[in-house]
Amino acid sequence: MTPAYPLPSLAIRAATLSVFALTLLTACSSASDSTTEPPRADTPPSANTQLTALGLGTVSNRFTAELWVRGTTAYTTTWGNRSGAQGNAINIWNVSGAAPTLVDSVIVSNANTLGDVQVSDDGSLLVVAIESAPNGGIAVFSLVNPRAPQLLVRTTGGQLANGVHTAEVARVNGIIHVFCAVDEGNGLPSRLVILSLATPASPQVVFSQGMGNPFLHDVFVRDGLMFTSEWNDGTNIWDIGAQGGTLATARRISRATTFNGRAHNSWWFHDPTNNNRKYLFVSDEGPGTIGSESSGDVHVVDISDLSTPVQVARYRVPNAGAHNISIDEANGLLYVAFYNGGVRVLDIRGDLATCTAAQRTVIDNRCDLGLMGREVNRFTGTGNPVYVWGVHQSASGVFASDMLNGLWRITPHTR
Repeated sequence: MTPAYPLPSLAIRAATLSVFALTLLTACSSASDSTTEPPRADTPPSANTQLTALGLGTVSNRFTAELWVRGTTAYTTTWGNRSGAQGNAINIWNVSGAAPTLVDSVIVSNANTLGDVQVSDDGSLLVVAIESAPNGGIAVFSLVNPRAPQLLVRTTGGQLANGVHTAEVARVNGIIHVFCAVDEGNGLPSRLVILSLATPASPQVVFSQGMGNPFLHDVFVRDGLMFTSEWNDGTNIWDIGAQGGTLATARRISRATTFNGRAHNSWWFHDPTNNNRKYLFVSDEGPGTIGSESSGDVHVVDISDLSTPVQVARYRVPNAGAHNISIDEANGLLYVAFYNGGVRVLDIRGDLATCTAAQRTVIDNRCDLGLMGREVNRFTGTGNPVYVWGVHQSASGVFASDMLNGLWRITPHTR
């Protein structure tokens, strides 16, 4: 999908100038963060259990980054520079068995670090974000054979040249679109560029606007709404069809600000058991050191009134930081990648805004999901350190991309 910077979000932006130098500096950074809650012990899961590692597809030559799973095939990207190996590879995995098995790797031309990887909802296309200024862009592949992607286009130049950090793939009005968070640089601000893939080999710009402070990080799209994670400008909610808006005339409805700022990504939860759609989950990302430290929380925002979002709860892991999230909506479970803290699983059904005084955070007096016993499971590896970038819950199972070790398959939590 760093010295005094969050890792790897802002790190990658500087990496568009020198990913090699910054990766070295990252190893010396500190994960201290004066805006987080005072230190306390890690709260054990209410179920007091540990998810089992079913298998590991080992990657030791590059840092593993984003992942996507469809059916029995998984795709992971690579990031930065690891002992001289550039993050320019897309790894393709057979995940039909317990341990992911590497099938093939695709090297992206003129790239030294990659971002998001995602398959379209119909399984026809694979889209990869390329973050390598001045050669940034996206690569679109045909998945006629899911394990042998065929390149349709690798964009160069234009509005994506500064580097695409994340590329959300979503269908709007029957057409597949890519929502590109483009890095700032060369005197230009960060911006959102929306591309139509009506003709996959020829992406067309349908919307482009500068946004974010200091940058836009990620986008989530659902039911005519667009949620843009704009770091210190919070998570902004846009009408792109829910209230008469369109992609070309996206209208900002409101801004959801969260304690700490640093809005990294979000997910609008739809609970199928009661049609509850009130909660937006937002992760923030703080300073970190590859392999050992990270920081950042998960925030719960009540968006029952789209015009007035209200933060109602937080979740934190001491000495570890949230990165990417994935929700098992059928079972009401939130999976969070917490870098050196592994994967945490939270029960997010029901009322998350009501708690006792002892279950509230000290600084901002919000409900603390950990103190409420909402953590029900976790995965922290099999003895060696982990640094989990992403987690993906799918019909095929639960998978975690680990920068240090590769691709894990882990047991899903069961109620």
